[in-house]
Amino acid sequence: MSIRVIRPGLLTSVQDLGRYGFQKHGVIVSGVMDPLAHRIANMLVGNGETEATLEMTLKGPTLEFQEDSLISICGGDLAPSVEGVPVPLWKPVFLKKGCVLDFGACRSGTRAYLAIAGGWNVPIVMNSRSTYLRAGIGGYQGRALKAGDELNTGERPQLGVQIAKRLSSQSAQTSFTAAEWGVAQEMLPNYTSAPVIRAIRGNQYDWFTEESRVAFYSEPYKVTPQSDRMGYRLDGPILELTEQIELISEAVAFGSVQVPAEGKPIVLLADRQTTGGYPKIAQIATVDLPLIAQTKPGDLIRFAEISREEAEWLLLVRENEIRQLRTGILLKNA
Repeated sequence: MSIRVIRPGLLTSVQDLGRYGFQKHGVIVSGVMDPLAHRIANMLVGNGETEATLEMTLKGPTLEFQEDSLISICGGDLAPSVEGVPVPLWKPVFLKKGCVLDFGACRSGTRAYLAIAGGWNVPIVMNSRSTYLRAGIGGYQGRALKAGDELNTGERPQLGVQIAKRLSSQSAQTSFTAAEWGVAQEMLPNYTSAPVIRAIRGNQYDWFTEESRVAFYSEPYKVTPQSDRMGYRLDGPILELTEQIELISEAVAFGSVQVPAEGKPIVLLADRQTTGGYPKIAQIATVDLPLIAQTKPGDLIRFAEISREEAEWLLLVRENEIRQLRTGILLKNA
C-alpha cells in the first residue's frame, strides 16, 4: 500500500490520457481534463506520460503516505501542505513514510494532478486506467475515491529512483523535500478566471447567422453550474442558425463547441459522448484545452478565432517545449 485516503475531497479520481480505440463501440475516451498538467506531473517523477495520476477538483483530499514516495503536483493550486508547510507545485517532492498530504480549497484553476513515481496501480480496463464515473468502469473500483480507500503504486522507474535518492539525502530534518529545480515560469499555463480561448471554425460554422458568428468571437460567455467533465454549458449571446437544418450525427472531439436548439453553446470535454447531432460553431485549439479545463462555474471566457494552420503551429511549439523539458529533467539527473 502506498497511500490511504483520509478525506477524499470534492471529486478525486484516477485518470490517464484516455481510453482510445473503442469509440466505434460507443465507449467514451474519458481521461484527464488537463492533459498538459498530467503529462508534466508524470515527467517530474520519472514516469511515462501515460501513467495514471489523481485528478482532484476544486477541493482536494487528505492522503497518508505509507512509504517513502516521490510525487509531483501540477495544474491548479489546491493549497497542498504537509504539517502546515506549503508543498510547491510543478516540482518533484520527496515525502517521508507517514507524511500526511493535505489539500484545501483551490486558489487558482480548478483541477490539480498528483503523480507518484511508478504511477497508480489500478486495473487496466480497455487499455486505460481512467475512471469513467457514469459507467462505473476503470480507475479505483470505477468510482471517485472515498475515505478509507488504499492505493498502490507500480514499479518505480529508474529516473524516479534517482530523483528520490537525491532528495531523500536532503530531508534529514524535514517531512518532505522539494527539488530546487522545476518547470520554468514561462512554460506554466496561465490559469485565469477570464481566459481567452483560441478556436478554429467548426464544421457547421457557416450555418450560423452573421450576427451569431460575430457575437461568438466578440462577447464573453459564463461557465454555468450545469457543467461537468462531460461538457461546459455556457451562458451568453444566443447563437442562431440561418435556417433550421437537420444534422446527421457525426464524431465529436475534446473541445468541440456544439450549439443545441436553444442557442447556448456547450463545450465538449473529457467525458464527451462519441458522436453528436448538434451543429458545431467552433473547435478549441488543442493548446488551449488546459485553459478551458481549469475554469469553474461563474468564470467568464472569450473566444478568439485562429486558423487551422495557426492551431497546428501552436501545438508544435508546445510539444517542442515539452521535449525540451523532458531532456532537461534527464540532464539534471544524469
